[in-house]
Amino acid sequence: MFPISAGVVSHGAIRIQLFEEHHADTLFQLIEQNRPSLRQWLPWLDWSHSPSDTAEHIRLSHERHKESNGFSAGIWIDDRLAGAIGVHAIDPRHRSSSLGYWLAENYRGSGIMTKACAAVVTAAFSQYNLHRLEIRCATGNRKSCAIAERLGFIYEGTLREAEWLYDHFVDLKVYSMLEQDRQVYPE
Repeated sequence: MFPISAGVVSHGAIRIQLFEEHHADTLFQLIEQNRPSLRQWLPWLDWSHSPSDTAEHIRLSHERHKESNGFSAGIWIDDRLAGAIGVHAIDPRHRSSSLGYWLAENYRGSGIMTKACAAVVTAAFSQYNLHRLEIRCATGNRKSCAIAERLGFIYEGTLREAEWLYDHFVDLKVYSMLEQDRQVYPE
């Protein structure tokens, strides 16, 4: 289980660690190296122009974490930053949130993200007392949709033109898992 309060979890060579301000330069450089491929599916890249923008994101994420309102963490492979994962802002009344994630190109296709997501899903339900967790993916992002499906999330439907992606709207597939449907993932 990912101990969110401790800020670090290890799963073999995979370590998930809450971002700290000193990670800003490393995170920004990884975003820069992967900007063209990330831009295909992630709408926030135009808000990240410098290490100081990344540091601000990390500060805001820390505030949310302190308030038990989600978090943002790095996915580290053999002590190298490979991507990011997090639980978005939590709706306390409905005990629901969503999961976001991305991985650098050179780490894709090896099961890293599925393992990282499994750890964070387990933590989200147990430590935030969630009832519902969503994953939303652009309909064309088959790899991200496949992660939701492998983890046992249920496809609920497609939100038409639900996200502005730089110069056009994209449809989003919505997957969910409820606390009673929660999976136990192998370590």
